[in-house]
Amino acid sequence: MSAGHRGRVGGPLVVLDADSTLIREEAIELLAEAAGSLPLVAAVTERAMRGELDFAASLRERVATLAGLGEADLAHARTRMTPTQGIRELVAGVHAVGGVVGVVSGGFHELLDPLAASLDLDFCRANRLETVDGRLTGRVDGPIIDAEAKAVALAEWADAASVPLRRTVAVGDGANDLRMLDRAGLGVAFCAKPVVREQADVAITTPDLSQVLPLLGLRG
Repeated sequence: MSAGHRGRVGGPLVVLDADSTLIREEAIELLAEAAGSLPLVAAVTERAMRGELDFAASLRERVATLAGLGEADLAHARTRMTPTQGIRELVAGVHAVGGVVGVVSGGFHELLDPLAASLDLDFCRANRLETVDGRLTGRVDGPIIDAEAKAVALAEWADAASVPLRRTVAVGDGANDLRMLDRAGLGVAFCAKPVVREQADVAITTPDLSQVLPLLGLRG
């Protein structure tokens, strides 16, 4: 995706985490349910989001349990992903003032791309699942999108859209979002884990992304 809404000067860049931020679910858990590994995956995800586990190692452990799933399983998971209330209002509000919106995720392009396109997001970056003969191998294909990669994505997108870092906002809920929140001009903890609420600039406790708009001076 590219920043198709560039050209109107002065708009912000808003970068959202995906799981439990852009969407209400943890997408990997939707796949784990199909693979029969939900209890393990949910437990590891929770510990990783609290900052108790190395994210890259925990992701590899969880993805390994998905080996053998096929496109039908991915398609079913996509149908169960629920956009968080207020996301369309947030995107429309940011675009209306010439800004751009991106999502960066420790989840997967295979699940996220169609949703990001339907929400008119300008940027999308996530992990990719390795497949052979139409089945998941249980491995990640390419570099893992971890905490540092999220912060790098924010900086790269700000540069691409000619938005100064002071005009960037990062929104997330887990420990994997902390570097991104720190890099942004404003870091927003969204219905977040305690470690994130403690370190973010501001916290939103209601699952409604339109509440980011007043922080941008766009409403309320």
